[in-house]
Amino acid sequence: MKLIIQIPCYNEEKTLPLTFHDLPKSIEGIDTIEVQVIDDGSEDRTKEVARNLGIKHIISFKKNSGLAAAFMAGVNNALANGADILVNTDADNQYAGQDIIKLIEPILDGSADLVIGNRPINNHPEFSFIKKKLQKIGSWVLRKISGTNIEDAASGFRAYNKDAMLHTNVFSDFSYCMETLIQAGYNNIKISSTDINVNPRTRESRLYKNIFQYIWKSGKTIISVFLLYRSYYLFTLLSVLMLFTGCVLVFRYIYLIIMYRSLATSFFPTIILAGILLAISFQMYLTGILSSLISSNRKLSEEILFRLKKNESENSEKQ
Repeated sequence: MKLIIQIPCYNEEKTLPLTFHDLPKSIEGIDTIEVQVIDDGSEDRTKEVARNLGIKHIISFKKNSGLAAAFMAGVNNALANGADILVNTDADNQYAGQDIIKLIEPILDGSADLVIGNRPINNHPEFSFIKKKLQKIGSWVLRKISGTNIEDAASGFRAYNKDAMLHTNVFSDFSYCMETLIQAGYNNIKISSTDINVNPRTRESRLYKNIFQYIWKSGKTIISVFLLYRSYYLFTLLSVLMLFTGCVLVFRYIYLIIMYRSLATSFFPTIILAGILLAISFQMYLTGILSSLISSNRKLSEEILFRLKKNESENSEKQ
């Protein structure tokens, strides 16, 4: 059983050694532990530090491409190198390395394909009141969209088995956390979570500059991924709302005609608006059907991609 621990990095020459030395060197049930660093266009000595630490796999981008791209590069490299389990952790040493043992237990016993580490959000000393509330709201929204019961949807401390890795495809340019969770729920991946510990903060987050930017980027990602996987429900809901409003206006028009026949011409705007809403409702319904067909085609394409990646992984293992 081979475990690869990946550390996406961007200008982490100071914190990378802390993160690396905090990782477990042996785990019961794991034959081989390897570490890989994804250097996301760092402008400091991150890559050199990784080499000096003896890290086996170093993937280097020429320019900063974002956390999502770095994560996917790590997933593909882990598959190419025969990883049975992939653990993702942050280079700022936010997550306690020894908790990797807890993180992979459900995978080793076969009860989960994907395991997410739940940070102690309520008792997190470095989370402001607003951030705690936003984390809870964001996780609740993600649970509803993905059909999962994960408490900390934004946690980047995760373990994937090979099947979960093969099903992972990230299109967001902000972060992989939300999209992969929705995608896993969509593909019926077995997901579980475990409580973890966190280390004292070593630096400020580089994903966002302030809480407003975090809300904007997270909200945009959630909406984009929702439209990608659940657009049929959105357009159906809009269609029903338009249909209901249009029918209310039609009944209102009939009522006014019956009660005030002499003023019939003054009620034309009501019936015109009702007609417009009913037409939009029909268009929304057709759009929902079209999006459902696109979603089905996307699922088929992802299944084909899964089979191709699985074959490539098996061939690389044979070699």
